[in-house]
Amino acid sequence: MRFCRCVGVKRFFVLGLVMFLSVALGGTTAAAPPNDPYFGLQWNLRQIRADQAWATSTGAGQVIAVVDAGVDLGQPDLQGKLLPGATFTGCAATGPCGNGDWRSGTTTGAPSPHGTHVAGIAAADTGNGVGISGVAPDAQILPVKVLTEDGGTFEEVAAGIRWATDHGADVINLSLGAAPGTQALALTGLAADARNAIDYAYAHGVVVVAAAGNDFASICGEPGFSAHALCVVATDPRELRAAYSNFPVQEGMNVVAAPGGAALTSCGDDVLSTVPAGSEGTCSGGRAGYDFYAGTSMATPHVAGIAALLTAQGRGVDDVFRILKGTARTPAAGTRGTFTPAYGYGIVDAAAAVAAP
Repeated sequence: MRFCRCVGVKRFFVLGLVMFLSVALGGTTAAAPPNDPYFGLQWNLRQIRADQAWATSTGAGQVIAVVDAGVDLGQPDLQGKLLPGATFTGCAATGPCGNGDWRSGTTTGAPSPHGTHVAGIAAADTGNGVGISGVAPDAQILPVKVLTEDGGTFEEVAAGIRWATDHGADVINLSLGAAPGTQALALTGLAADARNAIDYAYAHGVVVVAAAGNDFASICGEPGFSAHALCVVATDPRELRAAYSNFPVQEGMNVVAAPGGAALTSCGDDVLSTVPAGSEGTCSGGRAGYDFYAGTSMATPHVAGIAALLTAQGRGVDDVFRILKGTARTPAAGTRGTFTPAYGYGIVDAAAAVAAP
């Protein structure tokens, strides 16, 4: 069954039929901002206080699996961060049939730059004097391709999740999701492949973070609706929930918020990250290999990056969920760990998370 779409957008252009409107550093600290030239454009890192967390944890030794549309293995700002990956587009039952590169796979669907953008947010090479900084500067990236520009299937996504779990992932990022209403199919077992794979990852101690979706709907999309995934809502630079972002419907769900961009205003109000050379859109501003996207796809790797900061401290899955929810803040209200329909338990705070008991 075909279901998956990436959940990020290029400016004025939806990425794909099933995508939502989606070397070790050695000591980066908040006192010494990284020398990456575009760090000043990364309002998103300041919103979650990422650089203030790096004195405590940089995610060293951790692996973030980007189960997505593949990653450009030649992107300069991801060099030294990439582990050997796998591709399942067109070969869910027999794969892998590639190495996780964004152009790999056996299907005829066009390659998408979406996964490369997601990977950069989570863990771009930081302090290398090139491009951007990543949320988890010392974490490594495991590229797993399960989507093309035309989306993917439950089976392909599930295969990617299971492979990542079996090949060293500490955190799995799912910036993808199904059309509204698919939750019912998963709950009845008719399209439960991805949900079962998330349960498998959880049982093996892997943190799974998934996008809420960009459907302007009041419910986390599938597979973010899964009880063993942390669903992520998107915020804009003003810390408002982004208009396109889905949001939780009831207390008790594992839901937090993170920067995803506005999508409807200026390019600088979206999230800048890595893309394959030549795939840049109108918002790149001449920055080869970089572009601004918006979506819950972009919000999700911020949370995955902070999760890697926590797993590097030896925290288990349940602890990571507890800490991310308990230290998240609700704008204006000034509370932490308080559930609201707009933000879930609040905007994640990397500095508070790594300092939590």
